[in-house]
Amino acid sequence: MARNPERRAALVDAGVEVLAREGARGLTFRAVDAEAGVPVGTASNYFTGRDDLLRQIDARLHERLAPDPEVLTELMKAPKDRLLVTAFMHDLMARAQRDRTGYLALLEMRLEATRRPELRASYTKTIRGDLEYGMEFHREAGLPGGDETVTVLYLAMLGLILEHLTLPGVLDGVLPGVSVPDGLVERIVATIVPDAEDRGTSEER
Repeated sequence: MARNPERRAALVDAGVEVLAREGARGLTFRAVDAEAGVPVGTASNYFTGRDDLLRQIDARLHERLAPDPEVLTELMKAPKDRLLVTAFMHDLMARAQRDRTGYLALLEMRLEATRRPELRASYTKTIRGDLEYGMEFHREAGLPGGDETVTVLYLAMLGLILEHLTLPGVLDGVLPGVSVPDGLVERIVATIVPDAEDRGTSEER
């Protein structure tokens, strides 16, 4: 196996582009070589097979779509309330929009996982790990709501991002006066996440 880390990273990013554009069926070593602008046969020197390439694309996508640590640090200076959760969700949506290709590749990974049991097992572990990390972060940060809040918020945001990045016309004007996607992000958080008054009432009970 070739060991040039910069070349390997470039090939993985080329794989992301191919996967997002062509789907898993189009993800061949030849297509990755062409996308990366390298000689035919280069990718085969860096990956043992498509499963290896898909695993490395999975890891790379989580790097590309992860929160910026500096942004996270700045956001955490705010009061730990519903407004902060809203800011986190706006950041999530912004990251998905900035790297639309990466997010579409992530969706293609989900589809491919339904066809390949070995990929489904590893990908399920990855995504479940992300969800559990989100729950832990929410608890440790002292944000409003608990694990159920995080789970429902995760499902709602996943649906919003999916629609907005694939079929944006579905949501246009669906709620009069509510912008897409920012206004819908705010409605999602307001519907799911308790505010300070709700938390106080719940604690009194």
